[in-house]
Amino acid sequence: MPRFSVIVPAYKVQAYLHECLESVLSQSYPDLEVIAVDDRSPDACGEIIDEFAARDPRVRPLHLPENAGLGPARNAGLARATGDYVLFLDSDDTLTPDALEAIADRLKETGEPDVLVYDYATTDWTGEARRHRFAAQLTEEGPAPFRLEDRPGLLRVLMVAWNKAYRRDFVTRAGLTFPPGLYEDTPWTYPALLTAESIATLDRVCVHYRQRRRGSILSTTSRRHFDVFDQYDRVFAFLDERPALARWRPVLFRRMVDHFTTVFTRPGRLPRGARAEFLRRARAHYRRYRAPGAPVPPRSRLRHALVRLGLHRTYRTLQATETAARRARGLAGTLGHALRAGLLQAHYRIQLRLPLRADRAVFAAYWGRGHGCNPGALEAAFRTFAPHVRTAWIARPEHRRDIPPGPRPLRPGTAAYWTALARSKYLVNNVNFDRRLVKRPGQVFVQTQHGTPLKRMGLDLQEYPAAARDMDFAELLRGVDKWDYVLSANRHTTLTWERVYPGGYTTLEYGYPRNDVFQQATAADVTRLRDALGIPRDTVAILYAPTHRDHRRTQRAVLDLERILRRLGPRFVILARSHYWQPAPPPRDGRVLDVSGHPGVESLCLASDVLVTDYSSIMFDYANLDRPIVVHAPDDDWAAYEAARGTYFDLRACPPGAVARSEDELIDIFATGHWRGSRSAQLRAAFRERFCPYDDGRAAERVVRHVVLGETTPPPVVPLAERRPVPSAASAFTRTPLTTVPQPSGPQPSDRRTVTDRL
Repeated sequence: MPRFSVIVPAYKVQAYLHECLESVLSQSYPDLEVIAVDDRSPDACGEIIDEFAARDPRVRPLHLPENAGLGPARNAGLARATGDYVLFLDSDDTLTPDALEAIADRLKETGEPDVLVYDYATTDWTGEARRHRFAAQLTEEGPAPFRLEDRPGLLRVLMVAWNKAYRRDFVTRAGLTFPPGLYEDTPWTYPALLTAESIATLDRVCVHYRQRRRGSILSTTSRRHFDVFDQYDRVFAFLDERPALARWRPVLFRRMVDHFTTVFTRPGRLPRGARAEFLRRARAHYRRYRAPGAPVPPRSRLRHALVRLGLHRTYRTLQATETAARRARGLAGTLGHALRAGLLQAHYRIQLRLPLRADRAVFAAYWGRGHGCNPGALEAAFRTFAPHVRTAWIARPEHRRDIPPGPRPLRPGTAAYWTALARSKYLVNNVNFDRRLVKRPGQVFVQTQHGTPLKRMGLDLQEYPAAARDMDFAELLRGVDKWDYVLSANRHTTLTWERVYPGGYTTLEYGYPRNDVFQQATAADVTRLRDALGIPRDTVAILYAPTHRDHRRTQRAVLDLERILRRLGPRFVILARSHYWQPAPPPRDGRVLDVSGHPGVESLCLASDVLVTDYSSIMFDYANLDRPIVVHAPDDDWAAYEAARGTYFDLRACPPGAVARSEDELIDIFATGHWRGSRSAQLRAAFRERFCPYDDGRAAERVVRHVVLGETTPPPVVPLAERRPVPSAASAFTRTPLTTVPQPSGPQPSDRRTVTDRL
């Protein structure tokens, strides 16, 4: 019995059928059967299917005696299916690489649900792919599996059969079949979701849905589009037979009306002479199945009202009027924005003609976020070592409260903002400023960057489109040409920056200013920070800071933090720090402290006793504290990250401490004390020697003395052996074994000897 049965009906698609079948048979997950149904196609589809069956025994050909249509053809394939799960794939669409493996993993992870819903991307004839606009409904955050009432938003995802995997025995038990006619997915998909006892989602594009330039049934002008009425008759008949589902009638009623208006308004579907008749039929269905209760958005109320009234000409007239009014409002808004932008740019051009102010510096970090990172440390150093320079900080309104006393706050896009950019001599940022910035002669742009690169950056992303997304590399290089200085913390970073950001700047290999605090803080500072965060005394605080996954649109939790704490016992707490590009999941355990909104990650590092991360650059900074670091890098996750983003070296071969390849290994590392063992310390020492040669607490001072004061000989660097970073609060009581919850007896998923060997 195969794991998957993939049913592919074929009719007049000979130009696309090869690619479709190849996309299935070339999957990295081979446990499948392909039931290819020749729906009495007049072209070469039947021959193509037989050719594939002759060379691959997983292809099971089925030739229908007469053309039956898509629904009956799927039913014929379903009757031959033997797999645990059934998937439908239209013969002009394709599966994405490794889609079945991802589906299989998610099914196992969520306990074999009745239905798994996955995402798709629409691919038009030009090759451009667009992800579904309701893809946010497929987030993997939260409990799984679930029932539809727990996630009713799934009904907003396209109601088709081919973006789901169905447990075959569930399909049999529910008696699901496809009807004849167009829109055959409607009376299949709604009943499937309504009756499923368990549903899960996969936030991954698994299907490329081809939008053919010509030849699609739905884009053909025909009276067959009237079939939509019969399909909704079947949906509501299904509800009538199951009174327990009556609560879904208002939702399905609204979906029905939306569907009718889509068919009616979509150009090229209905013959001109049939439009009034279609609207009359729609009005009859509206009255027959009306079920108030589902709110209608304001933008849809007009369409619903006119379907209710069945006024064809009035509908067309009001629709044209609404379109004209919307365009007028949009034009007025556009003109208003354009006028304001034009005035601000005129103001900026005037300011560019005025003299530079040698005593002014403007700072920013992370696209307008609060005071922090390397620019934040440099801004404080400007006030200390070059007090004659007045500083300003650019921040969006929601981050203004994070700016300390001293710098003048600036709101992006205001006249004061453009004045500061035009006339300040010093510009400091860890990303680029507005692309409209004109770099004046005499201005000094200090690009601080924001971490030591493990993942691929800059021009290297040209080979990684999932990570690059829509990056404009030409614009990137125009920004690089404005840099005068680039900060670096080590030789690896210097060599990387100068290659992936080629330009005429000078590299200052002085260390990262944001790490100065690790050498300057005191034990009293650590105690104060822990008290402010609510960390109980005599506990080990684990800072968990994972990085962003470019290959995922939504960032699901990789570790079950509550489970980890249950296994480790009451002497541990976790500070959960989400990446700044992703929201933090709400903690359910009182010992999991969500610190994602904390303005300074350096404070979190000081307050913690050990860092757990995956591939985040925070490990390079944290190593300066000489505190334990544990890397969580499962083999499959590392492989996916490597493929989507790319890395400059294998972190697992030269880690800063213990490496866990699973959640159970991570628990084992803490339970046995290996996280703070001698081998962990040896690995950390080698890591520090390679990546922390200059972070001695005076990096910001060196930058200010060189850039502002013109000193050519920077203060000497304190050797690693002579540095005394502030110890963690738990360093005293962790010399003795910590009491942990006893581990379950019997074989465990991780082998302790393997963990020891890796350390």
